[in-house]
Amino acid sequence: MPFEYFIASRVAASGQQSFSRVIIRLAVIAIALCTAVMILATALIAGFKHQISEKMFGFWGHIHITSADVSGTMLEQVPISIKQDFYPDLQLPEKLGYYEERRFLGFPLPFGKREKGLRGKIEHIQVFALKPGIIKTKDELEGIILKGIGPDFRWDFMDQYLKEGEHLELSDSTASSGILISEQTAKRLHLKTGDKLIVHFVKHGKQLKRAFRVKGLFRTGLEEYDKQFALVDIRKIQQLQGWEPDQVGGFEVFVDDLSDLEMIANYIYGEVLPPDLYAETIREKFPQIFEWLSLQDINEVVILTLMLVVGIINMITALLILILERTRMIGILKAMGSTDWSIRKIFLYYAGYIIVLGLFWGNLIGLGLGWLQQRFGLIRLSEESYYLSTAPIEFNFAAILGINLLTLAVTLLFLIIPSYLVTRITPVQAIRFE
Repeated sequence: MPFEYFIASRVAASGQQSFSRVIIRLAVIAIALCTAVMILATALIAGFKHQISEKMFGFWGHIHITSADVSGTMLEQVPISIKQDFYPDLQLPEKLGYYEERRFLGFPLPFGKREKGLRGKIEHIQVFALKPGIIKTKDELEGIILKGIGPDFRWDFMDQYLKEGEHLELSDSTASSGILISEQTAKRLHLKTGDKLIVHFVKHGKQLKRAFRVKGLFRTGLEEYDKQFALVDIRKIQQLQGWEPDQVGGFEVFVDDLSDLEMIANYIYGEVLPPDLYAETIREKFPQIFEWLSLQDINEVVILTLMLVVGIINMITALLILILERTRMIGILKAMGSTDWSIRKIFLYYAGYIIVLGLFWGNLIGLGLGWLQQRFGLIRLSEESYYLSTAPIEFNFAAILGINLLTLAVTLLFLIIPSYLVTRITPVQAIRFE
């Protein structure tokens, strides 16, 4: 056992009865609270970004394949043939990769680039088409965008948000007259499951109208999209647009690993699609919401930095008090031949003990509160503002380990400077101090 570590352990044991015990306990509490806040902030932001992204991707898919003639507006529809080599079985090569910039907390690192390979695969591909219209009931009017879906539609996402009724039955014989609308739309128009409604359209300057029956009500929490969109049989959209039965507005591609998104989109566009088709990610199609989510990375960095600074200041204060309390011990050790650095290491070992104790309680508090939120949803949110009804928690244990190691390493590094006070204490003055 190193000499410095042995002395530090004896000092820590006797420190429980010294006058500085209150300061030490406050330092432990400060480190614990800072650690708990950092863990909860990281878990909250990770959960927030993940759940919002999953809702967006679940409703729209990860990659859209449309006609290259589309100028970029979502509602502009140029029909494309469903008879494509990549549909319905879009495959990726066994090896696909590129080099990306190394980053930490959103900031680039000066270590060059690293090779990034494909982690997942394409889960699913389905057709879609869009058509704007106006819902008219006896007393109300409401603008709506009909999203046409086919038999290949992935219902596992929508079923979890279906609050009432059932999903559309898309038979092979005739187009279904059913429609799925959001709870918000149903509330504003005073509709319920089974009610009939009329949707009006404009085509070539003429008014068209089609009757639909409400099959179900959904609520994804994406208020801006819930109130605008409804799901119908894609054959209804084809009839309204005057398309052939084998023409659609585009394809939605789902991947099973979001880290592959850009790579797969670039591969599909560059290697799979014919020149008349175009592929873009949903992040490119709806950049505003994903830019908003990216801002949460800045919030995370600010919170972690502030908590780390608070912990460092508290530990510096505690260390200075410990050194002043042990002035006589420092003088005796110097008189016995101990070097300044050896004595400084004693107090750094002691500070490390305090930090580790604080980290232990901080992890216990942070993980415990996070688990309670996951289990019981104690903190509620306004779904209209945050797209979620409860504060989401998603633990990343690699990030938690990084927080612990970073807190320990950075705090100890900053404590080297105040430990310099040891060198200013002379043996004669220290021994006479008491």
